[in-house]
Amino acid sequence: MIKHIVCFKLTDNSPEKLEKAKNILLSMKDKVPTVREIEVGIDVLHSERSYDIILQVLLDDISSLDAYQNDPYHCSVVKTYMHSVRESSIAVDYEV
Repeated sequence: MIKHIVCFKLTDNSPEKLEKAKNILLSMKDKVPTVREIEVGIDVLHSERSYDIILQVLLDDISSLDAYQNDPYHCSVVKTYMHSVRESSIAVDYEV
């Protein structure tokens, strides 16, 4: 199994914008077939080093991660939106 984690800092981290980003990320649950589990969380500390929102996705293997990265819904809806609202992002992918 592969865990894919992405943390986002948004240019506007108002509660409304965070909730919209969370819902868009969670929308992959039934639309991206390689996603086994998905979790999205909104930061509660709001410290200087905090990121605003985290995405955690569980996938079967590296080939599933590649399929996820190129999935039409992920690319056209989720990535497009998140790239338009993010200030920065970081990611890590690892075997579990």
